[in-house]
Amino acid sequence: MRWILRGLVAAGLTLGVALPAHQGAGAATTGNPVQLTSGFYVDPNSNPAAWVNNNPNDGRRTAIQNSIATKPMARWFGNWSNPIGTAVGSFVGAADAADKLPVLVAYNIPGRDACGGHSGGGAGTPAAYRTWIHDFAVAVGNRPAVVVIEPDSLGDFNCMNADQIAERNGMLTYAVQQFKDLAPNAWAYLDGGNAGWVAADVMAQRLNGAGLANAHGFALNVSNYYTTAQTVSYGNAVNSHLSAAKPFVVDTSRNGNGTGNDWCNPPGRKLGVTAQTGGGAEMLLWIKVPGDSDGDCGIGAGIPAGTFSPDLAMHLINGS
Repeated sequence: MRWILRGLVAAGLTLGVALPAHQGAGAATTGNPVQLTSGFYVDPNSNPAAWVNNNPNDGRRTAIQNSIATKPMARWFGNWSNPIGTAVGSFVGAADAADKLPVLVAYNIPGRDACGGHSGGGAGTPAAYRTWIHDFAVAVGNRPAVVVIEPDSLGDFNCMNADQIAERNGMLTYAVQQFKDLAPNAWAYLDGGNAGWVAADVMAQRLNGAGLANAHGFALNVSNYYTTAQTVSYGNAVNSHLSAAKPFVVDTSRNGNGTGNDWCNPPGRKLGVTAQTGGGAEMLLWIKVPGDSDGDCGIGAGIPAGTFSPDLAMHLINGS
């Protein structure tokens, strides 16, 4: 982010004037997407923003607009994003035109959410997934981006058999390679679960088995509530079990009050700090969209996974 970070050190690199590589057709320069942009992208078509635009007379509108809809957050892409190349290309293109850094989530692996069950689905076959993730990476191309690859995919192993795990590792390894080969100005982070799910040494093994060596780093706490301090401690522990430490990012979208007694729309959670570099990790990001339901559960009973609820949003704003 040039307006904050010029002359400072981020991700081990001295930041200076942003390179124009992503602006030229056919540019192949590998760059730091933070250097190449002037801040995080605010999605004007996020679920919270769409709700604000469609409900001008709702009494909750101002709070949701000010606290959520105007903040940088990730856009999730899955089997609802058709065609995937067009959907991704439009999103990263708009961010690039604004000189901002977009955050994207690839969420379409077959057998998705094997343990949670509320967000099941994904591409029908491994072959279909490989085509989908290839087209995703091609659409990012040379433009700067942050991409989180397949939340929950390495935490779900307890709900899968050995053949399914091997198959999934193959798909994740392929996905990581696509971004390395085809999106040189994107940082791809392989999802690494959260501080309360899988022991750090076990997660390190799983990340290695899923191709972490070719990813920029790993992502933690996606759609969960553990505090930044707890998550940074967990990330450092994971790194202590890797042969070569990797950068990691933390989802802070709902961790303002820490974790509750459940992962699925629990009460009493609160918005965390907005997107920034540093903070104990490489970046703190809103990866889960605040106000989007985890599923038909908790205080979101009756609200399907991924559906925005102004009531859930207000709970997060108020910490209730």
